[in-house]
Amino acid sequence: MCGIIGYIGSKPVVPVLIDGLRRMEYRGYDSAGVALVSPEGIELRRSAGKLVNLENVLRDDPADGLYGVGHTRWATHGRPTEENAHPHRDCTGRIVVVHNGIIENYLELKHELQEQGHVFKTETDTEIVAHLVEREMKTDGLENAVRRALKLMRGMFALVLVSVEDPEKIVAVRNGPPIIVGLGQDEFFVASDIPAILSHTRDVVFLGDEEMAVITRSGVDFTDFNGRAVSKTTKRVLWDPIAAEKGGHKHFMLKEIFEQPTAARDTILGRVSLEQGQIFLEELNVSEDVLRKLRQITIIACGTSWHAGLVGKFLIETLARVPVEVDYGSEYPYRNAIVDQDEMTIVITQSGETADTLASLREAKRQGIVASLAICNVVGSMATREADGTVYTHAGPEIGVASTKAFTSQLVALQLLALYLAQVRGTLSPEELRAHIDALLQLPHVIDQAIRASAAMARVAEKFHSRGDFLFLGRGFNYPIALEGALKLKEISYIHAEGYPAGEMKHGPIALIDENMPVVALAPDDAVFEKMLGNVQEAKARGGSVIAITSEGDSRMSAILDPAHDVAVAMPRTAPQLTPIIMTIPLQLLAYYIAVRRGCDVDQPRNLAKSVTVE
Repeated sequence: MCGIIGYIGSKPVVPVLIDGLRRMEYRGYDSAGVALVSPEGIELRRSAGKLVNLENVLRDDPADGLYGVGHTRWATHGRPTEENAHPHRDCTGRIVVVHNGIIENYLELKHELQEQGHVFKTETDTEIVAHLVEREMKTDGLENAVRRALKLMRGMFALVLVSVEDPEKIVAVRNGPPIIVGLGQDEFFVASDIPAILSHTRDVVFLGDEEMAVITRSGVDFTDFNGRAVSKTTKRVLWDPIAAEKGGHKHFMLKEIFEQPTAARDTILGRVSLEQGQIFLEELNVSEDVLRKLRQITIIACGTSWHAGLVGKFLIETLARVPVEVDYGSEYPYRNAIVDQDEMTIVITQSGETADTLASLREAKRQGIVASLAICNVVGSMATREADGTVYTHAGPEIGVASTKAFTSQLVALQLLALYLAQVRGTLSPEELRAHIDALLQLPHVIDQAIRASAAMARVAEKFHSRGDFLFLGRGFNYPIALEGALKLKEISYIHAEGYPAGEMKHGPIALIDENMPVVALAPDDAVFEKMLGNVQEAKARGGSVIAITSEGDSRMSAILDPAHDVAVAMPRTAPQLTPIIMTIPLQLLAYYIAVRRGCDVDQPRNLAKSVTVE
């Protein structure tokens, strides 16, 4: 959940580290710090709060070095204070470590080290790593001291260490959370995420679990935790560095909402042919014979990706006629799931590094599933390496913590997958498949229209931003979007919100409806519209104000609304199975404009981080 950056090369170190931390601040912003190494020793600069506080510290008390490491923290063990900010030192001050993850047995190790005379200055689990390495440090190098320390630690962690005792060297290890090594011209980088180093190099190596990188000015050696050499492949990152900047928008979230037509187009590109009436998924790597024999699919995800999985269930069951279960990544490994011998597991993860999702994938494979797929935005990430095949989304870097374009790109990828399964299994006629492909090809334009129509949400936000509770209702394909709309509002505006299947409203939530609770109703012109109309009338009968998201040219909903209390916003029409993507757009903008009106930090909401790499 934290962000790590390290650099060794000829450039001034501090600007490289600060720039990298700035591009990763979405991973955590409870505190930040840098360690700068020179022949004279190691200088630390740290601060609580956001990165700007560290920049102020460095302005008032400059420091420099020949190489160094930096960190931005999302707090797990210990309060978000300057004292608990990374980097952390050993007793001598000659060894420094930055860490992302959790050391599960840190208390046991801490007590052991204290009995041996080690003095601790923080509340964190990270500090024990520096002391362990100090104890294990002999004459055979920092990397061997780290290897000996690793044998004593339990948990999921990414670590980067430097030591004055073994100069001109950075040691990075991975056991769970991501570590990326950047290969430049006579310079090398290590980071938690690609945007941190993309302005310096496009050539990266992804460390695997239980792997180590030893970085010096002359190159990088890759080994496992036992010291055996590991062969690694360099990946070329094609993202435009400018894509990680705000591009004139006030917030990354708004920029990324506006990027959704492009993200959808890029995810579709090269995968469909209207002329041939076919879907092409080259990275799937699962035989058609296996797909034809499937009797069960389980989709596993967390957070927003879980909502995408629910939409995927509707899509796959409707189009490909395969039963689908959707499970939380945080629950699946612990519930003793029953696995069919002809079952495929699909994990959905924007980063490819979500710890709960990875643990679930490993458990499903241990149980003997016939195949596994990852729907993911990051090439070379752990999920894509461990799954049998991948359907990549091509959303590009997403910096805003609250997911927008990554989510809608997942929905596009699930549409492609559902159609491909239908194609292989023969559940759609050639004419039906071609109609679906035609709708997909039009989707980027329809998303663009939806964004333009959603400008009305700024006025809706002005009317409702002071309310303390919201209820989001949807049916069928759009029930998961009600959940996603509620989550977005909670994430960035801190307003309590619930998403619910509209038909279930009368089984409890209707008790909460009064003049103070707006009801957001997703009501496109589809097979369940009349049911939604009835649900809206039920809400209005209890005094609720309604924000209705409807289809262009359909006046039936507006006819029952009161302009003094209610609002209707019309979205462009599309095929029914694509309405979840279109319905998502106004809900993203509603959450955004409400958060702005309430003065919330849109891109870095409190207590959240972009990538959850601990269980």
